[in-house]
Amino acid sequence: MSTVAVHAGEQRQKPGDSITDPIFCASTYTFRDTQSVIDYIEQEQPREEYGRYGNPGERVAERKMAALEGAEDSVLFSSGMAALVGLLMAKLNSGDEVIFFDECYHRSREFCAKHMARFGVKTIQVPACDYDAMEAAITPNTRMLISESPTNPHMSVVDLDRFADLGRRSGVETLIDATLATPYNLRPIETGVDYVLHSATKYLGGHNDLLAGMVAGSKEKMEPVRNLRGIMGAINGPQNVYLLLRGLKTFELRMARHNENGLKVAQFLDGHSRVEKVYYPGLESHRDYEVAKRTMRGFGGLITFLLKDADWRTTADVIDSVTIPRIAPSLGGVESLIEQPMVMSYFNYAPEDRKKFGIPDNMIRMSCGIEDAEDLIADLAQALDSTV
Repeated sequence: MSTVAVHAGEQRQKPGDSITDPIFCASTYTFRDTQSVIDYIEQEQPREEYGRYGNPGERVAERKMAALEGAEDSVLFSSGMAALVGLLMAKLNSGDEVIFFDECYHRSREFCAKHMARFGVKTIQVPACDYDAMEAAITPNTRMLISESPTNPHMSVVDLDRFADLGRRSGVETLIDATLATPYNLRPIETGVDYVLHSATKYLGGHNDLLAGMVAGSKEKMEPVRNLRGIMGAINGPQNVYLLLRGLKTFELRMARHNENGLKVAQFLDGHSRVEKVYYPGLESHRDYEVAKRTMRGFGGLITFLLKDADWRTTADVIDSVTIPRIAPSLGGVESLIEQPMVMSYFNYAPEDRKKFGIPDNMIRMSCGIEDAEDLIADLAQALDSTV
């Protein structure tokens, strides 16, 4: 995979004989004469015309991401949410229905339940990994089954074979948001899932310095998504594409450390007297451990845990006492991040809604970066011990 991450999608010899792909800061692309414009239109020649429809660097990133996913094609967007919005807007019509597993990024839930509803699309939510409930919810109007794997922040892992098979038997397309797994740890396309989505802002970029998103699938399925993106203009700037390509070069090396750190920190937390519960699929105590062990290469750097007998203020004190992780949303960068979901993402939600979404006051979410695991563990230990 490291060879793919470094070389896939790139020309052997590049413009200017550069080792890196050039940054194309062009909003429009010129034609030699009128006949060359006609040839481009009639023969569908592989070149650029206008910046909203594509950029040479963007094409490299898309080919590289498709190779990493084992997909025929991928489409790059300006963010993970732009990728989700673009895919659903390209595929759904008024009267259609989508079914979500209920553990998901709250903005994904909000877009579907609130905004897609304005256009006549119905969103149905069923308990995470309850395949019988998902199958029972399918109607003749169902067009897509959607889940994250692992889910955010509870780290539930989908049995992709069952998920993809359910879609095939029902004649319904399937989408897995594999942001938390990455193609290093999970390959949904290989199991027959139709679409895989990533917030490339996270592990793929890997340095907390860019926003990007992508959707991968077959060329046929990606074509309407690409066409709509050209209308929406949800594209990346050329400098952003360069940062993503640079981040992908070290993708496998970083993921190996994220996996290592995540497991070590999760094991430490699982044995600490102040921790009530740890959500991490690499632990035998996790509900989906057997599925994760069978389907995933590693378990990533994201860990969610609950403090024992702690209110929201005590939980905040622990977060405020760490010295290495920064307090911030997001995940997947080389720097460790930590946050309290109740405060960071659900502060303006009513307590009953937080309970419905499984967000208790004593929940902490930590994204392990690539620092030394021993340092992260020591830092967490002093934070937990000093706030008793």
